[in-house]
Amino acid sequence: MSLKSTLIATSAALFVMVGSTPALAAESIKVGYLPVTGQAKFFVAKEYGLFEKEGLDVELIEFQNSADGLNALVSGKLDVAPFGTTAPLAHIAKGAKIRIIGGVMGGDVALIAKPEKAAELAQIANFKGTKVATIRLSTGDAVLRGVLKDAGLNWKTDLELFELKNPAAVIEAVKSGQVDAGVVWGPHDLRAEDQGLKIVSRSTDLQPGHPCCRILATENTVKNRSEMLEKFIRAVLLAQKYGVEHPKETVAAIAKYVKLDTALLERAYTSPNLDQSSDPNTRGVQHFASVMVDSGFIDNTPDLKTGVFTPIYERALAQLASENPDDPFWKTLQDEFKQKN
Repeated sequence: MSLKSTLIATSAALFVMVGSTPALAAESIKVGYLPVTGQAKFFVAKEYGLFEKEGLDVELIEFQNSADGLNALVSGKLDVAPFGTTAPLAHIAKGAKIRIIGGVMGGDVALIAKPEKAAELAQIANFKGTKVATIRLSTGDAVLRGVLKDAGLNWKTDLELFELKNPAAVIEAVKSGQVDAGVVWGPHDLRAEDQGLKIVSRSTDLQPGHPCCRILATENTVKNRSEMLEKFIRAVLLAQKYGVEHPKETVAAIAKYVKLDTALLERAYTSPNLDQSSDPNTRGVQHFASVMVDSGFIDNTPDLKTGVFTPIYERALAQLASENPDDPFWKTLQDEFKQKN
């Protein structure tokens, strides 16, 4: 083979090698979720490519309650865990190296009862001597114990609390008469109504503005994978915006993960009782923690100086605001951040 032929062949081989070099692989992460409308932004980010756009290959793993999800995070089975406020605060109070880096939702919890009991139980003082079903370490569980304390009731002795696995179990316990009332989250409040039960009160009436599910990561992940977490928060914020602008498409994404009637999911997602903010809400979390301590739900005050870590959210939001200077959505979220943190 001539020198010219050799050079041509070599150049061709190099071109093939460069042209066939694969793109950088997306970073794989495992993210827990609850099958509820309030976690719509994770379903949207997954189904409409927002995680992928940020270079993340996200595996969504379903849990039935926050307690089980938090155990998975602590044991290293999850990288990110968007679960209720109660469970992470209880873990942090015991010294767990968990960090709250963002929010998922607020409100969207209800007390339910049979119609003949609903009017009486509208007064929290009338819960004395009752049986109440809750979901272990759920946000609504902590809200209830706090208002019972405020009403002068000792939730350990003045009534019976039964910690069940999920909202469906709570609804069945109320319907069957095994308990007088129950605590559920959306969209199961609407399911309870459709099955003939009544909403006694909503959590935002009992503890106005309370946070619910928070975005959580371990201390180790925050230290060593902060860039990944920023990408994750960016995708979540983009999904929050998408949900505002495309509600029908958002409900379609929810329906892939929450196996309930689509019309029910739409009612739940557009409910005025559901706050879809992704903000860490340090002040709201601090107040929630004080209620948990005051009611005797937890013995120790959690260290939230380290337990709530806002820089990742703040940086991700700042990036989006800088990239979209003419979009008021991001400026509104920045103003919200200043107010809540």
